Amino acid sequence: MAKILSIVTTAISLSACHAFVAPGSVRANDVRLSAKLEGRDIDGVVTPTNNFILVKLAPVEDETEGGILLTGSAKIKKTEGTVISVGPGKTHQESGLLFPMPVETGEGVVYGKYDGTELDYEGEKHTLIRDDDVLVKFSGDKLTLESADVVSDNVLVKVEDNEEETASGLVIAATAKKGSKPSTGEVAKVGPGKMASNGEIMTVDIGVGDMVKFRDFAGNEVSIEGGEFAVVKMTDILAKF
Repeated sequence: MAKILSIVTTAISLSACHAFVAPGSVRANDVRLSAKLEGRDIDGVVTPTNNFILVKLAPVEDETEGGILLTGSAKIKKTEGTVISVGPGKTHQESGLLFPMPVETGEGVVYGKYDGTELDYEGEKHTLIRDDDVLVKFSGDKLTLESADVVSDNVLVKVEDNEEETASGLVIAATAKKGSKPSTGEVAKVGPGKMASNGEIMTVDIGVGDMVKFRDFAGNEVSIEGGEFAVVKMTDILAKF
């Protein structure tokens, strides 16, 4: 519990405190928080600090696309939600330049399975994530390939599902084989690039439609419109063809 409190207090500031904002930058949106930490109710103005993002979690799915009702632990918990408020951003360690935040209030985001610190806000589940945790952002109510985009030097890859057939005719997908995970595919989206110490954006030398090979287990899996994708850092891409 003490660890959770420590993370939350570094990510947000209460009404008695103020987040650091670089001269000339715009303050992040203030958010009302009703949460319980270490048995105490907190009611005050909260602002994500640094590069933290406050996200309202998407509802837990209790029914499959085929109409099967799910109960208990079988319910599908999404690592997806809507941006409620963002911090001012982090500064570059050498130059002191402020990294712009890659998302805005109202956008949808998908983040890593183990990322974020959950908290209750106005009776609903929210989480605080870092800008680096964002795998995909999207506009509108639903994640689609058309509305999806990647941030920084991330690349969205439609992974190849190389199936194999056993002697008895049983088809085994690559993702089902022990120790196996797809590491090749076609580039679907490319991020703008990473910011250098002088503030310039270093563009990614990969284009939509390129076939790429990336490091085994380097990509973060994302499902979009029933298709399997991987979000991969540019530095983890080994070759294109």
